[in-house]
Amino acid sequence: MPFKNRTKEKKIDYISELLKIGIALSSEHNIDKLLTMIVEQGRRLTNADGGTLYIMNDDNSALEFAIVQNASLKIYMGGKEKPIKWKPVRLYNDDGSPNYANVSSYCALTGEIVNISDVYNARGFNFEGTKNFDAGTGYRSKSMLVVPLRNHENDIIGVLQLLNSIDRKTEKVIKFSKKSEEIATSLASQAAIALTNNRLIHDLANLFDSFIRAIAAAIDEKSPYTGGHVRRVVWLTMALAERINNCKDGYYKDVFFTPDEMNELRISAWLHDIGKITTPEHIVDKATKLETICDRITLLKTRFEILKRDYEIKLLKEKIMPECKKVINIPDKESHEYYNSLKEDLDFLIKVNQGAEFLEDSAIERLKAIGKRSFFMDGQDVPLLTEDELYNLSIKRGTINNEERMLIQNHAALTYKILSELPFPKKLKRVPHFASTHHECLNGTGYPFGLKEDELPIQSRIIALADIFEALTAQDRPYKKAKALSESLKIMSFMARDKHIDPKLFEFFIQEKIYLDYARQELSPAQIDIEDFKL
Repeated sequence: MPFKNRTKEKKIDYISELLKIGIALSSEHNIDKLLTMIVEQGRRLTNADGGTLYIMNDDNSALEFAIVQNASLKIYMGGKEKPIKWKPVRLYNDDGSPNYANVSSYCALTGEIVNISDVYNARGFNFEGTKNFDAGTGYRSKSMLVVPLRNHENDIIGVLQLLNSIDRKTEKVIKFSKKSEEIATSLASQAAIALTNNRLIHDLANLFDSFIRAIAAAIDEKSPYTGGHVRRVVWLTMALAERINNCKDGYYKDVFFTPDEMNELRISAWLHDIGKITTPEHIVDKATKLETICDRITLLKTRFEILKRDYEIKLLKEKIMPECKKVINIPDKESHEYYNSLKEDLDFLIKVNQGAEFLEDSAIERLKAIGKRSFFMDGQDVPLLTEDELYNLSIKRGTINNEERMLIQNHAALTYKILSELPFPKKLKRVPHFASTHHECLNGTGYPFGLKEDELPIQSRIIALADIFEALTAQDRPYKKAKALSESLKIMSFMARDKHIDPKLFEFFIQEKIYLDYARQELSPAQIDIEDFKL
């Protein structure tokens, strides 16, 4: 009776242990720790000296070594330990036949548990590799238990191989007991579930991450001039966050982003321009004031050419047929002053169209005067400049008119609208806010929400600074020249003074010389005109 009670107690202990292990396995999200735990617990429950965990490769053609442990030899490989460089165990021979000679591949192919008392005397399997290993180390491999790992779909995803069961009393190597088989099988089942769930989580995370990158790339590819913008903003964002995490003193010494918060920030940076997916390409790429689907300056050149030819025709007719009446709308001139003025006005329009310089009021008046001209076509006078062309050419700075600017600025609001509709998990719930507030200013003059300093978390400020620095130094914008490092930082220092960007964050950006690390990686040598910027 006492013996039976002790047996019952032992069963309960094993059940309790397996339950604890099951909970531990299911809660472990680190794949390396999970794999290591499977082998460690398998060895502990069966009192095995060694253990190897094989994982099925992607095309189910081989078993790859994941973890190798041997207590006597103090071998701990795989996971976070020394990497395993051994060749995978092939499941099929060169002729396509199943590889039943290797005990682990046999287990993976058949799904059968293999329990061997002494591998040196085993029949049907080739243990030459094991014997060679023993010869080189002085070890003696003897008993072996090989158990398949099956997932919820009954597919074998790996193999757990335990070596040399040690008798707890005599400390001699014995055959793995039937109880050890049952325990190892139960553990393998739990391990397969935990491993499958872990893989599923990681696969979904990788899919999500890849999808985000694909969306960001698609937005960048809308414009041949902004390709790589999002990637560069992500680099700057994460560089700032990592330096803050490593900060031991100063303003940010108490600020630390957890791994989940770093991931949330990274995804926010990748998605910060997703609202541009609705912005027309001709506005994103607007290199000149008259550009829409094409640069309309070509139409103006054509019209000026018509005016020139009309004038030449008028002169020719007056010379050949002085008695002809005036048939075209061109003022009478005794000299070629009018003819020459056409070229001057066209050159002026071409220069204004570039938007490279600030447009003075006198230039706008000249535009209006040119706009009053007309040419004769289809029996009527046609304005040399349409109202829309005159409106766009009159843009004082840059190439974007007010309506287009509002449309571009609307991308931030659209970013929030798009992202807020997505069911982000708890750890990513702030992505819509961080991503959509990269154009907000601490002084409340930003967009789309006009938030103020106390409403802007540090994550939003980091992305905003990264976005501005990238834009100032970018070499691929058609509407501006790439600014040198010193000029870009000087502009940002003014922005920090006026609280368009976070002054403390900009000071940290300068102090840590993140600008220089970025410049050496992304900018042309000609742009790097300073290495030690002083505020």
